[in-house]
Amino acid sequence: MDINKTNSLVELFFKKCREKDLESNKPFLKWLKVNNNNFITWRQAEHHVHILSEYLKKSLSRGDRCVLLSENRPEWLITDVAIMNAGGVTVPLFTTYSEKDYEYILNDCKPKICIVSNYIQFKKIEKFISNETIILSIENFNKEIESIENIFEKNLKRETISISEDYNHEIKRNDLACIIYTSGTTGNPKGVMLSHGGILSNCEGALEILKLIIKKSEPVFLTWLPLSHSYEHTVQYVQISLGAKVFYAESLEKLLLNMSIAKPTIMTAVPRFYQNLYSKISLNFSKQKGIKKKLIENTISLGTKVLNKESLNFKEKCINFLCEKLVRRKIKNQFGGKLKAFVSGGGALDQKIGEFLNAIGLPTLQGYGLTETSPVVSCNIPGKIKIETVGPPFKTNEVKIAEDGEILVRGENVMLGYWNKKKETEEIIKDGWLHTGDIGEITKDGNLKITDRKKEIIVNLGGDNISPSKIENLLCLDEKIKQSFVYGDKKNYLVALIVSEKDENKKEIELFIENLNKTLSQVEKVKKFKLIRDEFTIENGMLTPTLKLKRKRILEKYKIDLEKLY
Repeated sequence: MDINKTNSLVELFFKKCREKDLESNKPFLKWLKVNNNNFITWRQAEHHVHILSEYLKKSLSRGDRCVLLSENRPEWLITDVAIMNAGGVTVPLFTTYSEKDYEYILNDCKPKICIVSNYIQFKKIEKFISNETIILSIENFNKEIESIENIFEKNLKRETISISEDYNHEIKRNDLACIIYTSGTTGNPKGVMLSHGGILSNCEGALEILKLIIKKSEPVFLTWLPLSHSYEHTVQYVQISLGAKVFYAESLEKLLLNMSIAKPTIMTAVPRFYQNLYSKISLNFSKQKGIKKKLIENTISLGTKVLNKESLNFKEKCINFLCEKLVRRKIKNQFGGKLKAFVSGGGALDQKIGEFLNAIGLPTLQGYGLTETSPVVSCNIPGKIKIETVGPPFKTNEVKIAEDGEILVRGENVMLGYWNKKKETEEIIKDGWLHTGDIGEITKDGNLKITDRKKEIIVNLGGDNISPSKIENLLCLDEKIKQSFVYGDKKNYLVALIVSEKDENKKEIELFIENLNKTLSQVEKVKKFKLIRDEFTIENGMLTPTLKLKRKRILEKYKIDLEKLY
């Protein structure tokens, strides 16, 4: 299928369904929380979308917003396509938003329909839904609320003719597909308006890379990042483009178990996942002794050499062969045995973590993007990985560096604008170029390298610009440090909050920071820190739903503690 000639995400879905239907009704979607072996097939997904679209058309006018609040499950994708096919615009909501965020978004987008998965999700937004808004649920929990389960049950036996041609042909690439609200690290969320063409162009760029990874193997995805996240929202259309088999994970806690069942070839995740993975594997490695320890050391050192395209001598090749058989294969088997690549996005992946994972046999490709770019701008290419970069820009967008170092992006993937925010839109998009707020450079290999964050820098008393996230990532490389927050704006030196499980870890953390400071510039050194036990979480308002620090909220709570360190 030629994606650059496809008019809409709806057309992509139905044409792929027709393709897969000719391959004898292939399995498509499976939620691992449901304890059975049944997949929703491509044919069933097609029928479900058609039936739900017909139902929604009774209430929707072109461009009406439809809120979708659900955990990851097959019905999420089906509902998303059905909303667009019915002429509507999907507004995905995180299941972990604060009450204030739900209230703000519902008032801002004024949805015609709210679709919730179950009673738990319904209660989160019940008091913010206007009397004119139609409510639907995925599961059957209330007699007064029509459920999608009932809609399917009533209509599945109905004969449908040529469904794959019976879809909305009026949608064009520049039409609004969804409004995805940003995390709101510095205030109220902003509704990012993404077009069908924007997401399709992202799929086109992703497919160029993924086809190099998959080759002849069947593409299998395990999805756990919320589908309300712009990254995973687009990934579901990449999955459709590839004709992939998709598993939805039960939870983050059961991810490793789910991987052994799903045996994914590709997994997408944010840096926090890889950071936790690095800590767990490193801790396991540190307990090994004797020949096992030596093998692990060789696995890491030789794997890093191979990654950096350094040649191995004959002896090293022999040792690396043993490492492949005895260490890397064992690690791969713990992740299902068929993993071709992890893809990291949604934030900066620490270089040391990237090198480590690639060296031990878990290929990890770092990409870069933001919600406003649908969301991917660039990604590393298999066989040409440069860990310190985020890879070359997709051919479907242009990237240039402004005079002040800011990364600018232009292309079909750039958002249509912020919903109801003309001024903010004009501030970020100038002459067709999106101003990302990130600082970077293009390397001699043509890769994009992120060097700083324009909006999240600390300016000390000496006028030096310091990236707190860089130092926070380095601090979290110690397995005793679960999270960190660096502070020092308009100060003589930096201090930090360190989240650790045990107070007795303090001496070891002091030693780690002392050694880390030796590798940092004078202005980046962390002079003092305070140990805290309470983690930064989505529930306590210290993390965004995409697991980024809400710096303003953390500062509000710990400002006095931080100031005492000066």
